[in-house]
Amino acid sequence: MEKVEQANLQDITRNETARKESAAREKVSRKDQILQTLAHMLETSPGERITTARLAQEVGVSEAALYRHFPSKAKMFEGLIQFIEETLFSRITRIVSDEAGSLVACQRILTLLLLFCEKNPGLTRILTGDALNGETDRLRTRVIQLFDRLETQIRQVLRDAEIKEGLRTSLTQTATANMLLALAEGRISQFVRSRFRQKPSENWDDQWAAVSKIIFR
Repeated sequence: MEKVEQANLQDITRNETARKESAAREKVSRKDQILQTLAHMLETSPGERITTARLAQEVGVSEAALYRHFPSKAKMFEGLIQFIEETLFSRITRIVSDEAGSLVACQRILTLLLLFCEKNPGLTRILTGDALNGETDRLRTRVIQLFDRLETQIRQVLRDAEIKEGLRTSLTQTATANMLLALAEGRISQFVRSRFRQKPSENWDDQWAAVSKIIFR
């Protein structure tokens, strides 16, 4: 009898564990669905402000259900910004650790940024601030910090280029890193302003070849 009770207890425990795991997976899946839907709406509705009512309708849930996963729309945007950060900087880490050379690493970082934006137009509206009109200012601060981090990474690559390879720039490393990132940001802004018709990668290789000849010595 005791063994039967123990077996029943084990079954109950397993069932409860399975139920909790299933609920956790469903919660994560729903959160991802909300973020993916928001990113898609940002892409398909350029220039428009996304309301939680519209977002809930697109997801197929109530507004109350949205807030069970995210306490505010700002948190949804923060979730997308976090995805951008994790995607870009995980790949930048691999680029920097490669032995291809600092000049190549610099080109790859900028190309990565441009191609990421090209493949993710909705998220690009966040990076340019176009999608953040009327939203809390801390979201803009978060984006500023992301670009500051990108510029710092480029500056570090340029510093390594001088120390390890004797590669110098015509401007200071700080000014050069700022200019290169500004060049990429300009192409990204054109992409959003053209309603995603003018691709950031268009003519980029030729432009990089021309710019790098002037900047690097």
